[in-house]
Amino acid sequence: MAGTTVPGTTPSGATLRVEPADGLIDVERRIRLQGLLPHERVTVRSSTVRGADVTWRSHAVFEADAQGTVDLGRDTPLPGGSYEGVSAMGLLWSQTPDTEGSRELFGRDVTRPLATRIEALREGAAEPLQAVLTQSLCAPGVQRQEVREDGLVGTLFLPAGPGPHPAVVVLNGSGGGINEPRAALYASHGYAALALGYFKAPGLPDYISNTPLEYFKTGLDWVRRTQRPLHGFVAISGQSRGGELVLLLATLFPQDVSAVLAYVPGALVHGGQAAADPAVGRNGPAWLYRGQPLVHVWQNNRTATWEPYDTGPLPRRNERAIRTALQDPEAVARARIPVEKIQAPVLLLSATDDGSWPSSLYTQMVADKLAEVKHPHDVQRHDYADAGHSILFPYVPTTQLVYLHPVSGRSSTTGGTPANNAHADAHSWAAARRFLAAAVDAHVGAASQEPGSPA
Repeated sequence: MAGTTVPGTTPSGATLRVEPADGLIDVERRIRLQGLLPHERVTVRSSTVRGADVTWRSHAVFEADAQGTVDLGRDTPLPGGSYEGVSAMGLLWSQTPDTEGSRELFGRDVTRPLATRIEALREGAAEPLQAVLTQSLCAPGVQRQEVREDGLVGTLFLPAGPGPHPAVVVLNGSGGGINEPRAALYASHGYAALALGYFKAPGLPDYISNTPLEYFKTGLDWVRRTQRPLHGFVAISGQSRGGELVLLLATLFPQDVSAVLAYVPGALVHGGQAAADPAVGRNGPAWLYRGQPLVHVWQNNRTATWEPYDTGPLPRRNERAIRTALQDPEAVARARIPVEKIQAPVLLLSATDDGSWPSSLYTQMVADKLAEVKHPHDVQRHDYADAGHSILFPYVPTTQLVYLHPVSGRSSTTGGTPANNAHADAHSWAAARRFLAAAVDAHVGAASQEPGSPA
């Protein structure tokens, strides 16, 4: 349980401690060695079995201080390890997989904790010091329920304890599927969280092309009807294409959205791109509303071309192609998401070295428009210098920058560096939690002032 300590010892009395040894994945740990010789060098390494039974590893070498201690949150590792600079959780975010190309950080069962073995190797010692660091996505008592009704495909995570709870609907990006890890972590912090799939999930299309936006209205209605969230509070959280999507939904269904968390979003409507049905093509529509495709930036665009991606240098950056489309101001104006229609707080998270699309520019566009219209709700923008497209949550590996897109199979880079991506992961999640808590407080306060509300 959180707050416990798991020491490893040797006959010499040296110890390796992880505090807390067991906790939620977003809890920073203190990893310390004590009882070493003054200025002794020791190699600390980690290993975690992730995803489809692939082991991820890292290591760092430290020199003990004059008292024979090493503290990873205080000490700089010597050159040659998996990461540089002081980082209490550097052994976690700097891990790389034994199997090249592996990117799966979590197994199919997100209720099962991740166990990381930490070992400290001393010169001349027969056995390493050992400890185990356990990370959970689900706090004790969190419930997981599959949702297969009203045409919806998703997974609901409910916090421990009686409600009503505020709610969050979690939407994935162009990889499709159901984002159970993020929903589980939201539930662990007190939110009823529906991870809602919309393609590349059981019973759903394999591609993003021609996705009807009314499907998400059904999801919002289902959450309110079945979960009866606290004062009707339902936020929407999405990343990448899901970030574009949550901005769109908040403009189309403003009365149904209590807060918007847009991770590396688009400020414009885009076509199918890498997640498109080959029969429709990447220049075809992604979104339908009332049976009609939404105008997207590639349509009748005088400057757009995929050539900078298709023939560009490796690793390829989809962002280079997107920027060609932005050179046609009329096409941009036609495809702009009318965010001034949003009636809720908005959190914008982006990165300056986003390899997928220019999310930094996009969040600036959204923030500027909301400032221009004097948006009456909280607007926050966090733009992470030299980070890339994959902003997740804290203390997971950030090293796999080049990947094969799970739909198109084409190679791309998300951009950033492991260290800067790790910073974005940690800072953005703390910002998201603060933003949501403030949004709930504001919503409950406003609801209590409505006629007929309990005093």
